Order: sequence, then C-alpha cells, then structure tokens
Amino acid sequence: MKAIPLSYIARNLWVRRVTTLLTAGGMALVVYTFATVLMMSEGIRATLVATGQPDNVLVLRKGAGSEINSGIDRLQASILETLPGIATGRQGELLVSKETVVLNSLPKLGSGKPSNVTMRGTGPAGLALRPQVTLAEGRWFRPGTAEIAVGRAVAGGFDGAQLGQTLRFGSRDWLIVGVFDAAKTAFDSEIWGDADLMMQSYRRGAYSTVVFRLADPGSIDALQATIAADPRLQVEAKPEVRFYEEQSEALAKFISILGTVLSVIFSIGAIVGAMITMFAAVAQRTGEIGTLRALGFRRGAVLVAFLAESLLLSVVGGLLGLAGASLMQTVNISTTNFQTFAELAFQFKLTPGIAIETMVFALAMGFVGGFIPAWRAARLKIVDGLRAA
Repeated sequence: MKAIPLSYIARNLWVRRVTTLLTAGGMALVVYTFATVLMMSEGIRATLVATGQPDNVLVLRKGAGSEINSGIDRLQASILETLPGIATGRQGELLVSKETVVLNSLPKLGSGKPSNVTMRGTGPAGLALRPQVTLAEGRWFRPGTAEIAVGRAVAGGFDGAQLGQTLRFGSRDWLIVGVFDAAKTAFDSEIWGDADLMMQSYRRGAYSTVVFRLADPGSIDALQATIAADPRLQVEAKPEVRFYEEQSEALAKFISILGTVLSVIFSIGAIVGAMITMFAAVAQRTGEIGTLRALGFRRGAVLVAFLAESLLLSVVGGLLGLAGASLMQTVNISTTNFQTFAELAFQFKLTPGIAIETMVFALAMGFVGGFIPAWRAARLKIVDGLRAA
C-alpha cells in the first residue's frame, strides 16, 4: 500500500495553524494537569523516601502507623539500647536516639491560617544519625535548654518561626537559635529541640520512637527476630527507608488517583476538540481526498494519513503541556501528610517515566479524537470527492 508522505500531513497542520494551535493548546492544558499531578505524587514520594537513611533502624510501638501515635516507655528504650549490632560514633558512643514527636499549630506566613508542624525532641545522637541535615543559620540547640532549631520550610512558611524569634508551646517559651537545611527531605518541615525537655513540656511519660544505626545493615532480620523474642518489647523495628516509603504511599496514591480521574474528565473536552478539528479538516478537503484516491492511494493510506495528523497534533499539545509542567519543578509547595496530619513541604519532580506516561496519554487523546474523522475520510467515495473538487 502506497503511503501518503509525512510532509503532506505536516503541511496540512501548518496551513490550518490557528486551529491547530487552539486545539493543541486545549490538549496542552489537559496534559499539563496530568503531568503536574504525577509530578506532585512523585515529589511527595521522593521527599519522604529521601528522609530515611539505609543503615538506620526506626522502632515504633506495635500497630502504630506513625511516630505521632507511637509510644515507647523508658524501660523498652533502655533495652533497645543494649541490642547487639548497634553502631558506635567516633568517641565510642552508641548511635541511638530516643525521640519525642508531637504536633504544634503555627500560623502560616501571609495568610495567618493555622497548620500543624512536627516537633521532634532529639539530641546529639539524632543529629549524627541524619547526615543530610546541616546547619544553615545560627547554631544548634543546647541539650537541656528551651532552645530549638527549625527547618528551612518552617522558617520560610510560618509566622514567628524565624531565627531569633520565640515560639510558645508546651507551656514554655522556646528560642529559635538555628535554621537547618535537610536537603529537601521531610525534616525541612520540622522543629527540633531537646527530647527530655519536650517530654516534660508536653507531660509525656514515654518516647515516641527510638532510632539507631546498625553496624551491619544486613543484620536487620536477626535484630527483628531478637526483638520479637523479647516479651518486654511490644515494638516493631524496620529500616528507616522502608518506614518513610510507607508514609508516602497513602498521600501519593490519593493524589495520583484523584489527579488521574480529573485529567481523564478534562481529556474528554480535549478529545472532542480534536475530533471537531479533524472533522472540519475532512469537510474542507473532500476534493483533496478524492484526488488522492484517484491517484491510487487506498483507503488505508487515507486513514493512516488523517490519523497521523491527529497524533501529530497531540504530540504538539503533549510537548507544550510537558514543557509547562517542567517549570513547576522550581515551585515549592506544601500539603498535609495524611499519616501525621502535619505540614509537609516538597517540590514537583519530573522523571523520564512521567514524561513517557504523559506523552502516551497525549497520543491516546489524539488517537481517540482522530480515529472517527479519519475513518470517515477513508470511507469517502472517489466520485463524491472528485465532484466536490
């Protein structure tokens, strides 16, 4: 079967460039929505997963879905400190951090609307366990004092959370002495202070979690077996990376499903627009189609040519939408983490997989919108076409 040249197909789109751009623009908006939703979901997942360290282990109370609703009493924490295989620091100290995690409400910068912020009580060992967290301004809090350090996202997003200011929570005034950079992980959305002082302020009798580093990350199975065999330890230990992966699943999946549904609904309008454009092209070129058929081009060649026009149109719309979505990577945004109900700052993230999914979605719109008009063009009789010419 003789094929119609691609240059002919592209020229027809250029001749109708105003209509082409309007239709491609409609597709681009749908593609933009589809891509940004996937980028948002991936950004949340990347932010939380990057929070964990591969050789760290996080211990929670059995059945606790997050650090907020977990509780580990002092006896259990002391037993966990004696477990074999825990790594030591430069001076021989055990790399174990017993931490308190609570929520506190702060007003958003600009709007004044309250939002939950994660407060983490930790200590020198907690800082050593998180090498991705570095001091950006000021200094670290001193153990045993009502001093705190705030993440970049907190300092930039909440009123009264800047360096040198004072926050009141837990019936105590806390002085902000430092701002830390957590390399775009979830810790950027937290406030850190002394663990024991936070327990006193919030009248907590137990820690929320215990974090420690294994000297051999491969010994995690043996460690879990040891914990399970001790009836005093009604706790669950898991790699920190896996914990944050689980934390990201619910929110990322919800955003992905909701956004995909909305994109599919919006795509109906884009498909109808593409279909109207292609039907108009068929109506305007009836004589041209008849001439092509008279020159020996078969119905299949005409079908492929018009379908290719619609697909080329969708490629233009897809690339425009993807280009617009890629600019969102420069935007910082925050949302509420469903697991902790605390504010989580993150960035949109475009990956090769998302780019491919987006272009497939655009091509699907072009195929659905262009098939029926292409079929109609292919079914046009030569006599009717030549008569129109």
